[in-house]
Amino acid sequence: MKNIYIICGKTDMRKGIDGLAALIQDSFDLDPYVDSIFLFSGTSKDRYKCLYFDGDGFAMLYKRLDNGKLQWPKNE
Repeated sequence: MKNIYIICGKTDMRKGIDGLAALIQDSFDLDPYVDSIFLFSGTSKDRYKCLYFDGDGFAMLYKRLDNGKLQWPKNE
C-alpha cells in the first residue's frame, strides 16, 4: 500500500522532478524513492503536482483546475 504525503504550504511550481525530489529529501527528511506519492501545490491553489517513483524512474503528474481552487493545508 502506498503512502500519500501532502506537502503543506506553498511549493515553487517551477520545480521539476529533481527539484521536488530534493525538496522531499532536504526539507522533510523523507526518501522520494520509496513506494509513496507526494503531492505539492503552489500559491494560486488551482494546480498541483504529484511525484511518484515506480522503480524505474520518477513520474510526475501536473494538473491545473479550470474552475475553483484546492483547499490546501498551510501546515500539518
